[in-house]
Amino acid sequence: MQALYTAHAHATGGREGSAATDDDRLSVGLATPKELGGGGGAGTNPEQLFAAGYAACFLGAIKFVAAQDKVTISDDAKVESTVGIGKRDDGTGFGLTVTLKATLPGIDPDKAQDLVKRADVVCPYSHATRGNIRVDVSAA
Repeated sequence: MQALYTAHAHATGGREGSAATDDDRLSVGLATPKELGGGGGAGTNPEQLFAAGYAACFLGAIKFVAAQDKVTISDDAKVESTVGIGKRDDGTGFGLTVTLKATLPGIDPDKAQDLVKRADVVCPYSHATRGNIRVDVSAA
């Protein structure tokens, strides 16, 4: 694969540190949620960042496949992403689960489900996670 764009970021301090992109467009403090044994401070966490990135990328994929069908996606369209983290069943570490729910106003429900299914094929986040974690996708 020939990369069309490459992002660069770094993190320091792990879950209680900070993360930033090398171009300074993103800079966030990190805090471990109480549910994971942390203090639940004001910072974000890797799961929230992943959820936001996946939602944005998936909506972009929906727009891409919709354009192939000459279907216009409303500016009010959204993808809600839920990312869960927990201990893996094999006891050797942690795993993720993802739920993506697309709301596509003005689109017939059957067509919306078709777009979501096709977006799941072209979205690079979906491709990267396929077979590694459970990802459930649907149209509202």
